[in-house]
Amino acid sequence: QWNELPSNYAVELTELSNGERVDSRIYPALQEMFDDARAQGVYPIVRDGYRTGEEQQDLMDEKIQAYRSEGYSRSDAKKVAEDWVALPGTSEHQSGLCCDLHNLPAASQAFANTDEYSRLLQNCAKFGFILRYPKNKTDKTNIMFEPWHYRFVGRYHAERIMQEGLCLEEYMEMLD
Repeated sequence: QWNELPSNYAVELTELSNGERVDSRIYPALQEMFDDARAQGVYPIVRDGYRTGEEQQDLMDEKIQAYRSEGYSRSDAKKVAEDWVALPGTSEHQSGLCCDLHNLPAASQAFANTDEYSRLLQNCAKFGFILRYPKNKTDKTNIMFEPWHYRFVGRYHAERIMQEGLCLEEYMEMLD
């Protein structure tokens, strides 16, 4: 949320078998991670990959409307929605470098109780991915725990981030 994508940001996309798209640079590692998971009998699914700015705005509008229907004021609904949905221009989904990986009908923290989550958490770094919004890191990320959201950072960095139990923000501070 603190680093907007440049207005001229362009990404080459690879379409997956389910119609989702990811940055072509991460596709080989994603495929390798999924092949490894399937070999162990675990079947996560890319539920959400690349999003356009318009798609991101639609998600934000839907989340705000959902909170409004629960009785929140417009400003409170927007504030709460921003805990769950990145503002357009700041979403990692717009970079194509992340995926929502789960096998539930919708993204839910219940995914943290599945074999797929355990498998992803234990092995994602070997393929260059990190759990982007870990539990107990909301104070650093400003995003609630999302057990389904994985970001490609490359194997070297992923292994260090995951071994140290850091979020990306903490790791970036450490590098500075």
